[in-house]
Amino acid sequence: SRAKAGIRGETLIINLPGSPKAIEEIFPHITEIIEHAVRKIKGDPHECARG
Repeated sequence: SRAKAGIRGETLIINLPGSPKAIEEIFPHITEIIEHAVRKIKGDPHECARG
């Protein structure tokens, strides 16, 4: 299954795979993305786009 995410209000919602092994494999890759998303939700005004 594919991980999905969304935002409702100021809450980050992440749907992760059901398998513990799959979570172990994906989590190191999404940690930075989660940190970025939380900063944006909190109002970080810096540009996200890459040129």
